[in-house]
Amino acid sequence: MAEHAKMPLNIMLAGFGGQGILFAGKLIAYAGMIDGHEISWLPSYGPEMRGGTANCSVCLSDEAIGSPLVTEPDVLIAMNLPSYERFIDSVKPGGVVIVDETMVGACTMRPDIEYHPVPATEIAENSGLKGLANVLLVGKMLAVTGFSSEKTLHAAIEKSVSAKHLDLIDLNRKAIALGAGIPDSDACTA
Repeated sequence: MAEHAKMPLNIMLAGFGGQGILFAGKLIAYAGMIDGHEISWLPSYGPEMRGGTANCSVCLSDEAIGSPLVTEPDVLIAMNLPSYERFIDSVKPGGVVIVDETMVGACTMRPDIEYHPVPATEIAENSGLKGLANVLLVGKMLAVTGFSSEKTLHAAIEKSVSAKHLDLIDLNRKAIALGAGIPDSDACTA
C-alpha cells in the first residue's frame, strides 16, 4: 500500500449520473472526517441526473479549506469517457488518474501523471458486486494514494449507506478490499 497521502489532497470524481459518483465522494469525505482532517464535499450534476453527468469535488486537508471547488485535482477518478476528456487536462502535473477502463475504453494518457486503468465495472459485475464499480475505484485510490485506511473506509461505509440499504454494507466492504488489490491494466498509452 502507498504511504499516507500528503495533505491537502484535492479529488475530482466524475461520471454518468447513476454510477455512484456522489456516494464515492461521500465515502472519501467521511473517511477524511473520521481521520480528523478538514473536509469538503461538493456535488455537481446535470438536470438529467441518472444518465446525465455527475461530478464531485472532495478536499481533504490538515488546515482550513478555502474553497470546496476542485479546479486542479491531485486525483481524478473518471468513470466514463466524457468525464475523462473533460477533466484530464486539469489534473496537476504529478497527479493520479484512476479510470474505469470498462466505461472509458482505451485512451491516451498524459506523460506527467500517474495513471491507473481498472476494468472496475467488469470486475464488479463478475464478482457479484454489480453497481459497486464506484466503490472498487475508491479501494484502488486507497491503495494508490494511502489517503486513509481500509478500517476507516469501513466506518465511512457505515455512515454513508442509508438505513434502508444496510444489507449493502458488507458488499461495499468487499468492493473496497477488491479494489485495493486490483493490479493496473495497460489499456492506455503515453
